[in-house]
Amino acid sequence: MTAARARMAPPADERAAGHNEQGVIPAASALVIDDETPALDELSYLLRTNFPIDPVHAARNASDALRHLQERRYDVVFLDVRMPELNGIELGNVLRRFAAPPAIVYVTAYEEYAVRAFDIGACDYLLKPVSRARLRTALERALGPRAALPSTGRAQEPGLAPGDDSSGMIPVETAGRTRFVSREQVLWAEAEGDYVRLHTADGGAHLVRIPISHLEERWSAFGFIRIHRGFLVSFRHITEFSVTGSVHTVMVGGRSLPVSRRHVRDVRDRILRVGRRS
Repeated sequence: MTAARARMAPPADERAAGHNEQGVIPAASALVIDDETPALDELSYLLRTNFPIDPVHAARNASDALRHLQERRYDVVFLDVRMPELNGIELGNVLRRFAAPPAIVYVTAYEEYAVRAFDIGACDYLLKPVSRARLRTALERALGPRAALPSTGRAQEPGLAPGDDSSGMIPVETAGRTRFVSREQVLWAEAEGDYVRLHTADGGAHLVRIPISHLEERWSAFGFIRIHRGFLVSFRHITEFSVTGSVHTVMVGGRSLPVSRRHVRDVRDRILRVGRRS
């Protein structure tokens, strides 16, 4: 048992029930450390909205992280590897020397540091981008099964997929500040590697670290449709579907976007269904 788990264990008379004096499952605390703001914001958002983790604090470098760690204890630390100042492996070596060290989960885009990470006692090693299911497994390894419960502390409601993004909010970095953009504001999302650029009704474009396939899974139940390998659009904002020769396009927010051959039938069928209903 890790020191983090021991610190989190409730008194003996409460341990069997797994509740505190108020009968509520206590939340764990987490510190997320990453020098890439989109990755930092996305992981923090996943933790806050899907699991009983509170507070979730964020740090962009080792100095910022150590300041947080001096101010309070954390049950789990999510740590990137390649960072300025101390890298993640070096910082992990510092953390394990704490009198009550936190559980450590590495989150990185690089596979080659896994052996070194486990050598210093890491609970898990996640490769970016991180899915909810994989994050749930990491939390179970770090903190025990209760840490992977839904954030409401209740079983998932029937009909909702695990990790359903019903809140429809996503954090974006703008001019050095993080703000939340509503799903309702997004006209379309454009893939840029492991990121997507969200194009909003106010003319904004915000880069967020999440693969477009993950965003499609998260938002498909809310009217977003894949039209191309590189584009996910809000169906209700499609104002035109056109064919020129063998080229198919849709008009969204005044912008013409391509529809790939594999998605043409789905887009056309959706438009026809709407037409019949109207």
